[in-house]
Amino acid sequence: MTETFEEMLEELRAIVRKLEDGDGSLEESIAMYERGALLVKRCEDLLSEAELKLTELGRDR
Repeated sequence: MTETFEEMLEELRAIVRKLEDGDGSLEESIAMYERGALLVKRCEDLLSEAELKLTELGRDR
């Protein structure tokens, strides 16, 4: 299943809230951090793709 940008961003926000609360174990925090880093990378990739598409569309004018 492919997650949308919005779904990934919401999950990332939830991870940040949990990490800020500091209630989890070190292992849980590390796992959440790793998942968050992956989500950030995927979101950045999607934003780069969108920027490229917009640039290409602008050239077609």
